[in-house]
Amino acid sequence: MKDASPSRTAYGVAMSRAAHQIFDLPRVFEDPIALTIVGAKAAGAIRADARRFSQRHARLLRAFLVARTRLAEDALNEAVARGVRQYVVLGAGLDTFAYRNPHAAAGLRVFEVDHPATQEWKRQLISQARLRSAGPLIYVPVNFEQERLADRLKSNGFQAEEPAFFSWLGVTMYLSRAAIRETLRFVAQSTVSRSGIVFDYLTLPSRWNLLQRWGRTLQMRRVAAAGEPWQTFFASAELHGELTRLGFATIRDFGPDEINARYFDHAGARLRVGGSGRMVLARL
Repeated sequence: MKDASPSRTAYGVAMSRAAHQIFDLPRVFEDPIALTIVGAKAAGAIRADARRFSQRHARLLRAFLVARTRLAEDALNEAVARGVRQYVVLGAGLDTFAYRNPHAAAGLRVFEVDHPATQEWKRQLISQARLRSAGPLIYVPVNFEQERLADRLKSNGFQAEEPAFFSWLGVTMYLSRAAIRETLRFVAQSTVSRSGIVFDYLTLPSRWNLLQRWGRTLQMRRVAAAGEPWQTFFASAELHGELTRLGFATIRDFGPDEINARYFDHAGARLRVGGSGRMVLARL
């Protein structure tokens, strides 16, 4: 992304999450803040353009976006039950968890990490919407390609000697392999047992079928035109090996079949996940 500009893809993700609250019943992911954060004008535009959000590619993308957030927050709930009291949202974009935090009374602190320009833009939207966090919230501006995550978190009160849970959604494909490895190494080496991370990734283009290749090529062109080109793809076995070498003891990988079985294979579900995106839950 351009250093002085907020992420355009973060806005697109937020619009999809907002559309989910309007068009998809039953909802996989309940988020009463989703429409508020994008603003009344954008929310009205979503309602006025039902045809756009009902197209097949829009529903497939929306399914993955809401499922990955649901999976991350489900895993966070389990982490809190194990005693975790630090939640780090890497590449937070317009994520709304801090304003819905159901664990505030338990003392869960939320660290939102993102590019400085995107974070400043979000704070402006939060102010305009008159939203307040439901519990402790610390903003941590970081350029993943140029700054050390460990240094920025530490200087903002993160306790490396205490367990933490990380979510890292919609980010790895935009980073270099070296930047991804450095972040995963930090999570593995700078936190303690009970800690974990959820993140998503794209599989290698050579593994995509014809329909996936067509859809992803269009998507790659759009994000590149927005100044946020995809850089990194993974073979699942290679990624799992890297996570094991870094010290993660438990690795669960969720593809479309697993995600659909978990969230969409029930009566009335309008959405299905397909395509080349996958999710990992890794624990120490």
